[in-house]
Amino acid sequence: MSDDKLVLDLLDKATVRKRARMVAIGGIMVALAFGAIVGLIGGRWPGVIAGAIVSVPVILLAMSEARRTVWLEGTTVYVRAFGTRKVDLATADGLDLLVTDLRGARTVGLFVRGGKKAINVALSMYAGTGGRELGVYQLRRLADALAARGDTPGLVFSELLVAQLRAEARGLAAAERPLYRLGSLAPAGRMAQKLHPEAVSKFVTSLD
Repeated sequence: MSDDKLVLDLLDKATVRKRARMVAIGGIMVALAFGAIVGLIGGRWPGVIAGAIVSVPVILLAMSEARRTVWLEGTTVYVRAFGTRKVDLATADGLDLLVTDLRGARTVGLFVRGGKKAINVALSMYAGTGGRELGVYQLRRLADALAARGDTPGLVFSELLVAQLRAEARGLAAAERPLYRLGSLAPAGRMAQKLHPEAVSKFVTSLD
């Protein structure tokens, strides 16, 4: 890794591992219940196999989340779980704002695509009127990398992050900051959705 490696993980490792354990436990409980039902109908081994089919993907997902880390080097974003993927922000094919809504927490992320790979960089997570956001230095570095693209999408997202930094510097409450307000525009009841680029651009141009 180069000296300019900057970690972009929104949550600390202890919190991530706790969330991963809860996902794994929930998956195992569902698998046991499903396996028991199949076992009553088809016998012991069909029940065991059915339980394994349900539990293994969930456990692998939980392990992947527990190991996941995101970082920035220069203008390139990396994510590592079982393997490592990377997308250069300077040449990325697409930039989107992705909003996920899960268990009462709404996460706003920068979704970047390039070279048939995609990475979601969580920028903020809100529950109620509070939450967590990436630090000032992380947001500043991302804003600079996006501005360096020189195209409209890059400048729009760069201005969004700069506006977020200004809001924090002014001491505005979480609910008054741009990322929270943009995340609130997404309709409830959907696990993950991209905001329309025109809506993001219009929102950014309306900021002070």
